[in-house]
Amino acid sequence: MAYSTLTIQDGVARLSLDRPEVHNAFDDSLIAELNAHLVELETRAEAGDVRAVVLGSQGKSFSAGADLHWMKRMVDYDLDDNLADSRKLSELMHRLDTLPCPTLCRVQGAAFGGAVGLAACCDIVIAAREAKFCLSEVKIGLSPAVISPYVQRALGSRQMRRYALTGEVMDADTALSLGLAHLVVERDALDSSVDAMLATLLAGSPQAQRATKALLATVSESTEAAATREQTCQVIARLRVSPEGQEGLGSFFEKRRPAWVQTPGSQP
Repeated sequence: MAYSTLTIQDGVARLSLDRPEVHNAFDDSLIAELNAHLVELETRAEAGDVRAVVLGSQGKSFSAGADLHWMKRMVDYDLDDNLADSRKLSELMHRLDTLPCPTLCRVQGAAFGGAVGLAACCDIVIAAREAKFCLSEVKIGLSPAVISPYVQRALGSRQMRRYALTGEVMDADTALSLGLAHLVVERDALDSSVDAMLATLLAGSPQAQRATKALLATVSESTEAAATREQTCQVIARLRVSPEGQEGLGSFFEKRRPAWVQTPGSQP
């Protein structure tokens, strides 16, 4: 049984968790499916077939985190089994975080445990007002270890300490104020808000977006200021002389749409 779906239309990929009967909780099977989808999306984004990815889910909840049956099986896992499991989840977070195109997370309800990591790995998070976020791991003797680099980057270290240690629930407005979410809307405006953000993203240069996303990842990790400054110079210089960069500058000065902006109904 497939626990997720992937559709691609007009350059937009929609990847959806599809286990509403268990609030889209994930287990090893769903993690394997999502990793396979992300491998495909990485290839297609590099080729220019996919311009943006929307991560969402079916039903009332975005995701309740780890599946209870999966957790029961973990009780009998030895250290090597647990390492193998956690590395697959780590691969999922890394692949989502480094996809070479913009990613948008649609959160309609509860996002608990590892689901907070999924949101934090996406470039933009749009949440319904009733959405809730919780790093609930400490309540059951665990830690948000695998997702911690991504969630701490979103929240900052001080707020991460609080929410990772207390397991408190954040409402959507709190998530917005802390930087985990970018936009909070009423539930009936969620899809139209996602579509509006997609339209904004699709107006950008695909090449420039790929380069910018990769650059920002490097800048955030670099501790060597001179090397970072040189890399920023290299990136912008290469973009300026590239065909897409030349097209962008030309369209700006000629007051026309750049070639990558599609007219309604046209193929990407």
